[in-house]
Amino acid sequence: MKYGHFSDNEIPKFKTTGYQTNSYGYRCPEWTPLPEGKKNVVILGCSHTFGEGLDEGEIWVDHLFNQVNQQLLRFWNLGVPGASADLITRILYSTEKVLYPKIIIICWPAFSRRERLENETKNLTNVSPSLVLENEQTDHNNFLKNVFFTEKFAEINQAKIFHCFAEEPFNLKSTYVYKEKSLKSCWPEWSNIRRNKEQRIFISQPSLAKDGIHYGVNHHKVFAKEFYNFFKSKLK
Repeated sequence: MKYGHFSDNEIPKFKTTGYQTNSYGYRCPEWTPLPEGKKNVVILGCSHTFGEGLDEGEIWVDHLFNQVNQQLLRFWNLGVPGASADLITRILYSTEKVLYPKIIIICWPAFSRRERLENETKNLTNVSPSLVLENEQTDHNNFLKNVFFTEKFAEINQAKIFHCFAEEPFNLKSTYVYKEKSLKSCWPEWSNIRRNKEQRIFISQPSLAKDGIHYGVNHHKVFAKEFYNFFKSKLK
């Protein structure tokens, strides 16, 4: 089925340079032909999930994969630089008859972003003139609209869906939400217990990726560890 830019059997293509990607522009293997024998885990997000400025194996998705049962689960990283909640939802629906996801993990980007659907799609950030009339309320309600549609997708397809956040957490009333920390806030780790000396070291230098903009390896390692520890046995 396909209407305009929406499809349930054709995942959108993106152009990315400087990274090893599949023919569709995602940092994951080709899905044609689709391997058999494991549950497909679809992971969606923005540049932080794509891994801007990071090498293979350094992204939080990779660190999470190293902790789950790899005999049971197969990961598909569908993070896209600049993605909005709108785009994430559109990509998810496009996987229905391609990847047949049974586990969905979404690392939601900044709520102020939108996707503009013209002849070519455009990712809009909060500095775009097209969004001058948007405000915090419309941002949050647009985000909740996308949460509804992604939750409904999971319900219809009998899949588990997990929510987490790249920037600011949101108090979602959903079954699986990690809102204690975001990718942004998870590092540096700090402990109030004096004997935890490794987590009581003052850190003055930020952990940044090689592009000097996105969060670095330390953020991704800690976030994956915290996410896994929070859900653990549910990720199967």
